[in-house]
Amino acid sequence: MLRKLVLSSPVLLVLTLSLVVSVEADSTMWSQTYGGTKHDEAHSLVVTSDGGYALSGNTLSFGAGSSDFWLVKTDEFGNMEWNQTYGYSDWEWCASLVATSDGGYALAGLTQSVDSGDALLVKTDSFGNMEWNRTYGGTGWQEARGLVETFDGGYALVGSTDSLGAGQSDWWLVKTDAFGNVEWNQTFGGTRNDYVYSMVQTSDGGYALAGLMNSSDLISNPGGDFWLVKTDGAGNMEWNKTYGETGDEIAMSLVETSDGGYALAGEKGNDIWLIKTDAVGNMEWNQTYSGTGYALIETSDGGYAIAGTIHSSSTGSDCWFVKTDAYGNMEWNKTYEGPQTDKAWSIVQTSDGGYAIAGETDLPSTVPSDFWLIKTDEYGIVPEYSSWLLPTLLLTATLVIVIYKKKLLKPRSQVC
Repeated sequence: MLRKLVLSSPVLLVLTLSLVVSVEADSTMWSQTYGGTKHDEAHSLVVTSDGGYALSGNTLSFGAGSSDFWLVKTDEFGNMEWNQTYGYSDWEWCASLVATSDGGYALAGLTQSVDSGDALLVKTDSFGNMEWNRTYGGTGWQEARGLVETFDGGYALVGSTDSLGAGQSDWWLVKTDAFGNVEWNQTFGGTRNDYVYSMVQTSDGGYALAGLMNSSDLISNPGGDFWLVKTDGAGNMEWNKTYGETGDEIAMSLVETSDGGYALAGEKGNDIWLIKTDAVGNMEWNQTYSGTGYALIETSDGGYAIAGTIHSSSTGSDCWFVKTDAYGNMEWNKTYEGPQTDKAWSIVQTSDGGYAIAGETDLPSTVPSDFWLIKTDEYGIVPEYSSWLLPTLLLTATLVIVIYKKKLLKPRSQVC
């Protein structure tokens, strides 16, 4: 009898580990971090044609300047395949990434290496090798916040400028050809500081832009309001709407919805504010949720997913994920908590019905933050976090994390 007990113990251990391995190897749920010894943060995320992911943001750990654009390509499990940096001698900050129709990538943001501040557009091939780059700006400050590849194969960038327009800072929409040469540009704004954060090319070939209206000559409410601007294909304004009350409201993300309307998400005081409009910007409904919302998508079931951050008394802030139905009613929410400050800046829905979220995390081993890529199932669940976030779970979860901890590849840098 004693002999049987001795033999059964290691068999049971092997079976337990095998079961956990099969879950952790599943591409539907995992997380990965990427970075060096300084501050690195991911702002934008796309699913690639091979089922992997591409993340872009800025890095202080690698590259030529104080801060550079950083593009990281992974496989479907988040393992880094390659990475590239793009920058000059000073400060570059990457806000937006798109996967282009030729299999490459385009990145947009800010450079302070040329003037006091210009918008920067970088085009790469499928391996991140830079094909060309362009800067756009006047004598003052310009930056790009949003980027799309347009229906004609060119690009549209949206950001802020204090060199052009009517006010201290205005919205700026720039349309280029396939090589980044400017075809036209338009500004929108009042007499004060107005900032744009998101843009889509609409189904009619025009553009919709969302951000902050802060000009008192255009709004009656004190503080700032959500501002939604719709243009034609040449950037001429067709209509605009503001949404707000007595406090500050800032629209951070915008989607054109499947019914031809729009959904905007952003900040309303200390809460997330989600607004749904019809095709001409008339509000249909709105909802508020705890936290701050930076990224919004319409989901395959007709609802919405919002990623951002929520305050934590123990860690400062955590990644925050809110899922709603088609009317903005919350279905569920998830937090992804590291030991320190964590933020989610971008979200996509994946082909398996789950989600991928990109942002930044301050882990104890990083100084002070890394790119963070999280892959969840359709309910936002990531079992890999169990021993990190919920220490009371079984020891097997802790063992899996130790055994399957990924080794970060040392990035290869390229400077434009």
